[in-house]
Amino acid sequence: MSQAKLTLKQALAGLEAGEFSLSEIYKDVNKAVQTDNSQLNIYLTLNEKAEVEAANLGNLPLKGLPIAVKDNFLTKNLRTTAASTVLDEFVPPFESTATAKLKAAGGVVLGKTNLDAWAHGSSTETSQYGRTLNPRHPDYLPGGSSGGSAAAVAADFCIAALGTETAGSIRQPAAWCGVVGLKPTYGRVSRYGIVPMASSTDSPGTLTKTVEDSAILLNYLAGHDKKDSTTGPQPVPDFTQALNTDISGLKIGYLYHDLEGLEIVNPVIEEQLKVLEKLGVKVEKASAMDPKHAISVYTIVQRGEVSSNLARFDGIRYGNDRSFFGDEAKRRIMLGTYTLSKGYADQYYNTAQKVRTLFLQDFERLFATYDVLISATSPNYAKKIGATEGTAMFGELEDMLLEPSSISGLPGINIPCYHDQKTNLFLGMNIVGPMWEEARVIAVAAAFEKNTPWNSWRNAS
Repeated sequence: MSQAKLTLKQALAGLEAGEFSLSEIYKDVNKAVQTDNSQLNIYLTLNEKAEVEAANLGNLPLKGLPIAVKDNFLTKNLRTTAASTVLDEFVPPFESTATAKLKAAGGVVLGKTNLDAWAHGSSTETSQYGRTLNPRHPDYLPGGSSGGSAAAVAADFCIAALGTETAGSIRQPAAWCGVVGLKPTYGRVSRYGIVPMASSTDSPGTLTKTVEDSAILLNYLAGHDKKDSTTGPQPVPDFTQALNTDISGLKIGYLYHDLEGLEIVNPVIEEQLKVLEKLGVKVEKASAMDPKHAISVYTIVQRGEVSSNLARFDGIRYGNDRSFFGDEAKRRIMLGTYTLSKGYADQYYNTAQKVRTLFLQDFERLFATYDVLISATSPNYAKKIGATEGTAMFGELEDMLLEPSSISGLPGINIPCYHDQKTNLFLGMNIVGPMWEEARVIAVAAAFEKNTPWNSWRNAS
């Protein structure tokens, strides 16, 4: 078996036991990248010094393993573009906290992955460097905005990857690519040094081959950061301790079972919930605020924060001027500026924030009864390439089931829950917990993963 197919846990254990060398892992990963990256368009920039950096790390916990990083994390001396030609030649002079922590733990940034430009989208088709293709079936999209990182994991172009989510941008591409995507609580992982999109919901997280791998990586990424005042002071538990938790006795609320447009995914979710019931979990259909209201909230809040955040990219400090913005960025800047303008801020932005509070209160009500909440991750399988053309609200509609938890700052995880043999595409299950309860989400996800055949790495022959 190619060493590129190893999970993070397998790679760490194998290196510790001397079953293979780090150079063998890099050889196989680099071979996969050299063979298929030109077609799939996953990496925008490769770190030519990655293997040398890995060899000089010593015996740190992540042992020099190659990790893919979404190209909106600032990486010192390694180009960062946010998939926009505005930043085409930008080489950051400092490191994001998340990648600094990754490196301090012994991870090596193998390369920077493609994304929707400025993270504006759910397909990776708005990248100004061309779309990324889904490794499971290249006629389809990988999702987004962390589509490059999800695709890197699915294609075995890395051992694990980092991404960011503002409203579905980790979990939705994870679902479309058949990988695990963990979005932590807002403030669990520092945003410092990440190109901002919507500052009040941006959440760095992980894209991995297994739930266990996500728990391992989160251990090294999480924690308070004095450079980011939105990070929480809560102590960071050992998330791997949740992997073998007995989940019997938990109560799960099944959301969005009555929405139109989920005729393909909801029967799959309902069938897979029976797995959890056999493990002693009580599952009930639960009612929640209509996620369609979250589309309006997210659209208004996100556009407003985008117009503010992108105002700094004026061509003076970062390279190319504002004429290099793509169409999607221009649309979001204009709409955001409009909603924040005098006479309209109260009508739109402030009203959206009030409705956002209603979502927070609704989740508080639900978590008074249920330990975790489960729904489909995406309304359907991955869409074919070109699906975003002429659809201004494509991302908001594809992320509809995730937006309520994202605007509420809650932790959530996508795990594969069905594999279509004909297309080789996957469906995903979304598990959401209360704030700061990533361990509970991980526990349920790990139990499901161990008792089902859907994870293509755990169940590889």
